[in-house]
Amino acid sequence: MEINNYKKRIMDDKINEYLKLFGAICIEGPKYCGKTWAGRYHANSETLLHSTTGESSNQVELAKISPKIILEGEKPKLIDEWQEATNLWDEIRTDVDKSGLKGQYILTGSSTPNRKGISHSGAGRFGKIHLRTMSLYESGDSSGLVSLKDICEGKDISVLTGDVDLRKLIYLVIRGGFPGYINYTSEEAKKAVKEYIDLIIDDDLYRLDGVNRDKHKVKLLLKSLARNESTTVTNKTLINDIKETDNADIDKDTLASYINALDKLFLLDNDEPFSTNIRSSIRVKQNEKRHFADPSIACALLNVTEEKLLNDLETFGFLFEAMVERDLKIYANSFDAKSFHYQDYQNREVDHVIELENGNWCCFEIKLGANEIENAAKNLIQLKNSIKEEKGKEPAVLCVICGLSNAAYKRPDGVYVVPITALKN
Repeated sequence: MEINNYKKRIMDDKINEYLKLFGAICIEGPKYCGKTWAGRYHANSETLLHSTTGESSNQVELAKISPKIILEGEKPKLIDEWQEATNLWDEIRTDVDKSGLKGQYILTGSSTPNRKGISHSGAGRFGKIHLRTMSLYESGDSSGLVSLKDICEGKDISVLTGDVDLRKLIYLVIRGGFPGYINYTSEEAKKAVKEYIDLIIDDDLYRLDGVNRDKHKVKLLLKSLARNESTTVTNKTLINDIKETDNADIDKDTLASYINALDKLFLLDNDEPFSTNIRSSIRVKQNEKRHFADPSIACALLNVTEEKLLNDLETFGFLFEAMVERDLKIYANSFDAKSFHYQDYQNREVDHVIELENGNWCCFEIKLGANEIENAAKNLIQLKNSIKEEKGKEPAVLCVICGLSNAAYKRPDGVYVVPITALKN
């Protein structure tokens, strides 16, 4: 379909690939991350199960009563917010089986649907693609001079990337990567994201499963998660944080159910612990690293401004880390690599781990200032040496991702140094 001003997404290539491999694909991700536009870009016809105002359209009832009409149209056919009529899943699976053709349907969804009414997983017929908010390279805020794939494959790099302004980095974190807000000022983006959060609390959480949740407690939970962005804080600590902040009582089961609901709405994007068998006696902790789907969400909940973060670089460090890890996940996913974090019981931590399809793993430390590169590199080398000494599978690549650095290069000790504003997939 003809789309004016469409900004190409890194996942466009994977969408094209999956349309050749599967009869139907399902693009999932948080609301307003660009799923519909990406689907339209690759589709030849469409049916929107939501109106432009976000309300259910009469197409939902039509889909439930006469789903075959919804499937009519030139292929690939886009069906947006398909989870509003889950019976479409089985109808599409059956149609794909009958035709035997690839690339027939593109489904988009901003929540994980209730499995009620779905009789088959769709294995072999459907391919799933997770679309995140825009990376800096997609929004035009990274030069893309350095490829993450090249780094993970151990290729040499040496390029001047230019000076980076701290205020610009702060702006990029607050603004975030929602496509509709890319040209906003930081204050405009913060207001827009606050409204985004309120709509999720007021509407989407109920629409998810019809459960009425305490909106005040949901907001307290979100603020606690924002205060603990980019950490491995436990649910128990979140409960204590909520009690200390607002003197509100929330039990562990309620908290877990709220987090599960937020996860189903793709509002959270936690990093799982690196759990591959590194054949070492080092015991790895199993806590997830907390992240929102976009750093702008944490910024809006914390009500930060550029000036506040300029005077609180410790808080900015966690938010900067969140932005970098968002980008690393987007880039890694494009070449089928998986993202994790690493933390063991000997108090060694690595901010980010990327595991390649061949089993090799790459370690990344994330640092704001160039003055922190030396200690970060030392930390990475010590971890690699300790695993090697214990006959474990050592990381294949060590890299420091920086904010304020003007060059990308490989140090004599083998550690890469790369500014985030020069990185692409």
